[in-house]
Amino acid sequence: MKSVIKLWQLSLLLSIVTLSTVSAQDKEEEKLKASIAVLSDFSEMKENIPAQLLSLSQGIIIVPKMINAGLMIGGKHGKGVAMIKNSAGQWSDPIFVTITGGSVGAQIGVQATDLVLVFKSSKTLTEIGKGSFTLGGDLSVAAGPVGRSSSAQTDYKLEAEVYSYSRSKGLFAGITLNGAALSVDGKANNDFYGNSSDANTILTTSKSNSELVSDLKSKLGNFK
Repeated sequence: MKSVIKLWQLSLLLSIVTLSTVSAQDKEEEKLKASIAVLSDFSEMKENIPAQLLSLSQGIIIVPKMINAGLMIGGKHGKGVAMIKNSAGQWSDPIFVTITGGSVGAQIGVQATDLVLVFKSSKTLTEIGKGSFTLGGDLSVAAGPVGRSSSAQTDYKLEAEVYSYSRSKGLFAGITLNGAALSVDGKANNDFYGNSSDANTILTTSKSNSELVSDLKSKLGNFK
């Protein structure tokens, strides 16, 4: 009888663990879907991210619905995905990242911002697993050039390390990314890829067979 009870308890425990894992994976899948939606929305905007800039870039971070809130002293928090290009110009599997930080200035209100950060170099993102990076501190950030036309060649000197693009919903004044820290969301990566995958391995090996990952790469590769 005791052995039957123990087997039942073990079965229940395994079921709970399985459900927990599925639930965690669902969260990351929703983040991938939201990132795909952000790229779709940006591509439909008149003043969107120039395709030429993306072709010259080596990395990207997409943060759907980053929250900014504050009364003079502001704070921000968001979760998104980061990707790099390999030597063949193909986008890697995404890693999950977090952006957090605060700022001081004339700001009031609450805002949900779809944020895209375009990186000049992939090195920053391949090394992000070693620690967080501060925007405006460790990395220079500039507002990115906009427009579908690639004729303004002087816009693409890539003098900044990172170019930022945002689409806001809500009321907010004085938004800034300076002081915001970017770091790897290790738990999210473990939930989606498995415990044996670190950020650098995910970016450089890109072995995922997820349909959502494939869709995200396709959307980014065909961005116009």
